[in-house]
Amino acid sequence: MKKIKTDFAPRFRADKKHSGLQLMETFFQLNELDVSKERLSNLMNYAVKRNSWIHEDPAVIFEFYHSMRSLIRAGYLIMLKERKWIVDTRPEKISPWVLGLLSEKEYRNPLLVFKKAFREYTLKEFDYFMSGIVYFSMGVYENLPERNIVMPYIHTVKMLDAAHLILQRRREKELADANLR
Repeated sequence: MKKIKTDFAPRFRADKKHSGLQLMETFFQLNELDVSKERLSNLMNYAVKRNSWIHEDPAVIFEFYHSMRSLIRAGYLIMLKERKWIVDTRPEKISPWVLGLLSEKEYRNPLLVFKKAFREYTLKEFDYFMSGIVYFSMGVYENLPERNIVMPYIHTVKMLDAAHLILQRRREKELADANLR
C-alpha cells in the first residue's frame, strides 16, 4: 500500500516559482486593504488585552495569518529585486488622507517601506510577530508577548499600504502602456 502524504504547506509561498508581485496580487485578490488592516489591528488589540480573546472564526484568522506571511515574503522578494518603475516622480503635493501611515518619501517610493522594515527586522522576526499576535489573540493568557510588538505592527501596516500602492501603480502603468499602443 502506497503512503499518501498530505501537503499542509500554505498556498501563499515565496519560492522560485512565484514572484513578489504575483504573491501581492494573490493577497489582494483574497483580502481587501481596509479589511486586512482592520483584522491586523483587531489581532494586535486582542493580543495585548488580558482576559479577552478575539471572537472571529479561527479558520479565517489562520488563513489571514498565512496570507500575511506570504505578503511579508513578497515584500522581501521585491526589495531584493528593487524595481525602479515603482517610484512616483510627480512634484505635486500629496494629501495626508492618501498617505495613511506612509511618509511622503515612502509614498513616492514604496520600496523604502520594505527596505526599512527588513533593515530593522528579519523575516524570522516578522514570522515570530505574526504568530505571536495570532497566538495571544486566540485565548486568555496570563502573560503578554515578551517582545516589543508595536514596531513590527507599524511596519506590517506600512507594508500593506506599500504593497497596495505598488500594485495600483503597476496597473496604472499597464493601462498607460496599453493606451499608447
